[in-house]
Amino acid sequence: MPRITNKPIQLLKGFKDTLPEQQAFWDNFLYQAERVIINYGFKKIDVPVLEQSMLYYKGTGKHTDIVTKELYSFEDKGGENVTLRPEFTPGICRSYIEHGMFSKPQPVKLYSYGPVFRHDNPQSGRYRQFTQLDLEVIGSDSPVIDAQLIIISYRILEALGLPPVVHVNSIGCLECRTAYIAKLKQYLSSSGKKKGLCEICKDRYNKNPLRILDCKEEPCQRVLDDAPQIVDSLCEDCKKHFMQVLEYLDDMGIEYTLDVKLVRGLDYYNRTTFEVFLQEENNQTSISLLGGGRFDGLVEILGGRPTPAAGLAIGVERVVNKLRELHPELQGTDGIDVFVAQLGTEARKEGFKLYEKLISENIRVAESFSKDGLKAQLEKADTLHAKLTLIIGQKELMDHTIIIRDMSSGIQEIVNYDKALSEVKKRLDPNINTIKSYRLDSIKIGEKTTDSSVTPPLAPEPLPVINEYKIRHSDDNINSHEGFSDADYDLEDELDDDLDEEDDDLEIEDEEKEEKDYHTSLEDDI
Repeated sequence: MPRITNKPIQLLKGFKDTLPEQQAFWDNFLYQAERVIINYGFKKIDVPVLEQSMLYYKGTGKHTDIVTKELYSFEDKGGENVTLRPEFTPGICRSYIEHGMFSKPQPVKLYSYGPVFRHDNPQSGRYRQFTQLDLEVIGSDSPVIDAQLIIISYRILEALGLPPVVHVNSIGCLECRTAYIAKLKQYLSSSGKKKGLCEICKDRYNKNPLRILDCKEEPCQRVLDDAPQIVDSLCEDCKKHFMQVLEYLDDMGIEYTLDVKLVRGLDYYNRTTFEVFLQEENNQTSISLLGGGRFDGLVEILGGRPTPAAGLAIGVERVVNKLRELHPELQGTDGIDVFVAQLGTEARKEGFKLYEKLISENIRVAESFSKDGLKAQLEKADTLHAKLTLIIGQKELMDHTIIIRDMSSGIQEIVNYDKALSEVKKRLDPNINTIKSYRLDSIKIGEKTTDSSVTPPLAPEPLPVINEYKIRHSDDNINSHEGFSDADYDLEDELDDDLDEEDDDLEIEDEEKEEKDYHTSLEDDI
């Protein structure tokens, strides 16, 4: 057990919090993506975060970087070796086999969304816990499936306002790859170019030579400039399959780049592989936002019958980071319909009941029942972009009335409490003009005014676009965490104790004065 201290507990390296003001980007991504994929007939599936480690040793591949370096594996209390999922595909294929989905009409189209875990080196857009949207089509070897997945990728990024750039390749079947790998190894060894490879690729030369093509190190890229291309080694069936994929993309107007070095990093891929990047303003491509391909042998490797399949995975953090960069307006709040404000203990109780009634009518509502002052509540209503504020105090309780305030114009009206719900619905209906009230925007809470000459405007002023969210924690600064010392907390506690004693004496007096001043101003203005 770790030693317990008084120091604040901070995030683990490579992990992140998604703060409330950032959720709009995530919600927008999932909304736009699901609109596309559901229209293509995909059904959602949820698979466990924790699986037997053997699933990934056999499925993902024992020579992949994921399995050799990045798995979160451990022995549980029952002595079983288990792993936090590093990707979705093996788990979905296991579920396909275990639940007999081969008996359903083929192909089966599935999608899943959630966290995956890889003990990778944290960097911008890459975390040790990150989120993927995963699509799998199991039970068809038709090239139209490969093209459809690429088109879906393209449409999702288009819907998000991100210009996509498609890279596509074919790595053939097992026979094609065997012949090509022999050519590649001969090229590297006979020309002496093997010595120019990075240390990782020298190791790949014996274990997984195809992965040398995917290396981003400059020395390796120079070595591969004159290397043989895998498309020249495709058998007739694989060549025909790949040409049909490209023809479908051409017919649909999807622009693509033939990338002969694109092999993907997982052992189970065959034939079509693809990645989709973002087109930058300087016409350069950024990091890959998503990738996928065909994996016709994976279901059989995991114990099922021979079943062709293809899929893709989207790195959601990378997409969201680009949305935050290119479309910051998505962070703006949607606003609420009604804010319920109250003054006094009994008014708060009635406010609770009114709040529940508004919720039952599917009206977007907010409150701040923990605050006593009306000024603070109105300020919060304005911050939340509330359209209307319902104000109820002790006087309203006695008179069985309620004040309805239009937050954009400052116009207020006293109505019968029993009619509050119907009046709210009328004012929220864009087809009904209900401006027949009193202009009270000159009233300052807690300050009496005798100005009764203000006339209502002809129409409400438009609600200004306000975006006051300031992100104080950047997702990308995952290695920078500065906490507070114990002395900081002790000093803060002493100051709070002194202020609390003074506040308790003034709280009741201020509350009564504020309600009296507010209603005095209301009567004078009317």
